[in-house]
Amino acid sequence: MDPSSKPGLIERLTALLLREPEDREQLLELLHGAFERQLMDADALSIIEGALSVADMAVRDIMVPRAQMDVIDINDTPEQVAEVVLETAHSRFPAIGESKDDVLGILLAKDLLRHFAGKEFDLRDTLRPAIFIPESKRLNVLLREFRASRNHMAIVVDEYGGVAGLVTIEDVLEQIVGDIEDEYDFDETEDNIVRDNTGRYRVKALTEIADFNTAFATEFSDEHFDTVGGLVIHHLGRLPKRNEVLSIDGLRLQVLRADSRRVHTLLVDPQKGLPLTDG
Repeated sequence: MDPSSKPGLIERLTALLLREPEDREQLLELLHGAFERQLMDADALSIIEGALSVADMAVRDIMVPRAQMDVIDINDTPEQVAEVVLETAHSRFPAIGESKDDVLGILLAKDLLRHFAGKEFDLRDTLRPAIFIPESKRLNVLLREFRASRNHMAIVVDEYGGVAGLVTIEDVLEQIVGDIEDEYDFDETEDNIVRDNTGRYRVKALTEIADFNTAFATEFSDEHFDTVGGLVIHHLGRLPKRNEVLSIDGLRLQVLRADSRRVHTLLVDPQKGLPLTDG
């Protein structure tokens, strides 16, 4: 048989799905059967499952809560705003007035370049319009709206009109394809514990407890978990959300990257916990 005439993945899946599943459970059974028969790989199966799940999820399930939002004050100087940008490494920030309920717009970090390039700059005039959405909005609907409007961030409001949190297009996409790496993420060849330009330390969640203890002069037990990510999940009793901050035995940890499946990267501030050892 001519190899070029062999049916492709789409044709094989189409033939498989001709059994016409009656509900989502049967559809997932067929998809898992296709995976077991090597008609699709694990990544393809995970993406399809993620795409199906977003129809059942609401914004409140994935948003960054109000208390963990990184914002800028409209009255801050460009230099103060730049410090926030460097510290958090985000590309977009809600700009607030009197409180986090008073969101005036969204600042793109790149717009600060005008000020530092000696151009005329007014923070308030530079803001992009903020998009407000309810907590109950479905993720598949939000994704369509993000694509249509070309917005990347939305402010989430509760039933009383107060700010409940924020959500980005990356947050939605990560529910489908898993965690999305960016220019601030670790490369495969980098060490598990790396100091950044703020003097704090980015730590891969897969770092073993023994290595973490050695670096940070801590004494965490590895009896119930092997990694620092496991330590965080065990401490909280659940998967943490991105930007969530917690203190364990006096050590301050911030979750830099996490999705609905696992923790990826943590930020450790030695000034707000135990000092690092020289080793």
